[in-house]
Amino acid sequence: MTQDEEWLLKEKYGSKKTVSFLADCELLASGKPLAYLIGHVPFLNTIIYLESHPLIPRPETEFWTEHVIQEITNRRSQTSTIQIKILDLCAGSGCIGTAVLKALPDTSVDFVEIDTAHHPTIHTNIEKNDIALSRTQIFGGNLFENVTGIYDYILTNPPYIDAHLNRTEESVTAHEPALALWGGLNGMDVIQRIIETSPQHLTENGVLYIEHEPEQVEAIHQHGKQNFHEVETFVDQFGIFRFTRLFRPLK
Repeated sequence: MTQDEEWLLKEKYGSKKTVSFLADCELLASGKPLAYLIGHVPFLNTIIYLESHPLIPRPETEFWTEHVIQEITNRRSQTSTIQIKILDLCAGSGCIGTAVLKALPDTSVDFVEIDTAHHPTIHTNIEKNDIALSRTQIFGGNLFENVTGIYDYILTNPPYIDAHLNRTEESVTAHEPALALWGGLNGMDVIQRIIETSPQHLTENGVLYIEHEPEQVEAIHQHGKQNFHEVETFVDQFGIFRFTRLFRPLK
């Protein structure tokens, strides 16, 4: 058996080689993602369910989410703010916001996901990770279309893939939602809109975190400096420039 088949057998079938397991192995061989077959993935301190087949959470997203959790923890220890408010924008499965809610009991997180088919999945992930629904809201709409609140942090893994880079695996393009993948011209269409419109939804000392391609760093800094005081890009666990922190919108 392959490593993926062994993991599927253990996680979904309790090591019992049933007829259903063999059928799933055929789907796996055809390119269907392992995470969809199992139905859930670990993400930091949570289990993220994937019943609506949203974008599958990646290790690099997990990495920068942990970075943000540590930053908020440090900030919380230095401020008298009763509750830090966070927006998980382009939420998909809600993995980012769910992990933050789980790790930081004194936060509230709202979720924005344009594809309402994923809203029940976000709801499931909140409930199954023993998080009070009263700490959250889930919005549809295109980016900030239905958002009226002001947040201390906006965290987003938007569609940012540049098709011209031609390095996206076939199983991803065939099975994961296109709406969550492709970012238009140079992969920057959605990112640019987020940078331009986030300031009006951030507090005076608010922070925007964006996941992106390494090739997009220059453009993000160019647009970011027109809307924020500070723009800093970080590498992920693989040494790739993967996420950018934009701090304090200009008045």
